[in-house]
Amino acid sequence: MLDPTLVRDRVEEVRAALVRRGINAEPELEALARLDARRRTLIPAMEELKRQRNAAGDEIARAKRQGQDVTAIHAANRERGEKIRQLEAEVDRVEEERRALLLTFPNVPHASVPVGTSAADNKEVRRHGDPRTFDFTPKPHWDLGPELGIIDFERAAKMSGARFAVLMGAGARLSRALIDFMLALHTREHGYTEVEPPFLVNAAALTGTGNLPKFEADLFKIAGDWDLYLVPTAEVPLTNLHRGEILDGRQLPLRYTAYTPCFRSEAGSYGADVRGLIRQHQFDKVELVKFTAPEQSYDELESLTRDAEQVLVRLGLPYRTVLLCTGDMGFASAKTYDIEVWLPSQNMYREISSCSNTEAFQARRANIKFRPGGSGKVEYVHTLNGSGLAVGRTLIAVLENYQQKDGSVVVPEALRPFMDGMEVIEPKKQS
Repeated sequence: MLDPTLVRDRVEEVRAALVRRGINAEPELEALARLDARRRTLIPAMEELKRQRNAAGDEIARAKRQGQDVTAIHAANRERGEKIRQLEAEVDRVEEERRALLLTFPNVPHASVPVGTSAADNKEVRRHGDPRTFDFTPKPHWDLGPELGIIDFERAAKMSGARFAVLMGAGARLSRALIDFMLALHTREHGYTEVEPPFLVNAAALTGTGNLPKFEADLFKIAGDWDLYLVPTAEVPLTNLHRGEILDGRQLPLRYTAYTPCFRSEAGSYGADVRGLIRQHQFDKVELVKFTAPEQSYDELESLTRDAEQVLVRLGLPYRTVLLCTGDMGFASAKTYDIEVWLPSQNMYREISSCSNTEAFQARRANIKFRPGGSGKVEYVHTLNGSGLAVGRTLIAVLENYQQKDGSVVVPEALRPFMDGMEVIEPKKQS
């Protein structure tokens, strides 16, 4: 959530920032201005009535000492009390409307974010590794997987419908190896604390990260009277670990990592990505989340991005990192790097991780603060998150980049210790 003071006192700056994101928020900004004006009228009136009520209490005491009738003073005070209650209710209503409006505004982009309207305006910042040259036509993973007998889309569709998959044998083993490898790397070498969070969260948690109220259509909510949703990403429970808390600034930054299955309805997602494992309703991901002091957060964004990249470096997969433009960033982000892995079958780089600094946007929604020196005045932390990595897309990249002419797939050396030494996934034998 944007700082209400910023929106009120520097509205032109906020308006310009939203325009850079391609958003015309004039009706909402005007509504906020009206609510702020109403609030500035209500609060002084309420405070004046409270002052009069307190003064009347002293007047009643004096009158009683002098033996005077206090009936009229009591009656006036009761009337003031009723007006105060009415004004308090009106202030609460205005505050609720004000917060509801503020929850609809996206974050303000950082000054270093390039202005643009789409992915075409993103800026490449680096590449690592060269795409492999094949002496045969590489197959897409949706052909490779079934031929190897390790991915089954048809049986998944019988159980759950389109955009689900069953991983079998070495496929399931490869997925588990990727999860174990990523968690081991991030905890042993990058300093993250592993967390196993709930896979169901309440609406308050999703509001804290910015998924609600704007993106409810992308979520799966469970039936019945439960106020619970399946997690769209581990970012949600990890960020909410400290919701409503005041952290000790001397312990920052805090670094967490978690594996979770993720569930997204992907409302409105169509096209070629619905084929195969690229865009599924259920997928696995290892997430990275940081809580930092404001002055640390952009250095920590760089290191978080490098931590995610290191997964691809160790796996020997070519990738590039791009800085997203204002029109391509996520709702909560102030600055985002996308890491894109090379997929031979598509002859292009595809997103495998987004690493973002949300600054205080999520912390303000989730009320997460810190004391810089462990004591003194509190302020909001900055929260950061990134995929470290999306497991299904990494599995795709391994299959496609390490495929052989005979239909087998070589297991990257970094994964072999997590697969009991398996070096090659062989095609299933024809009966």
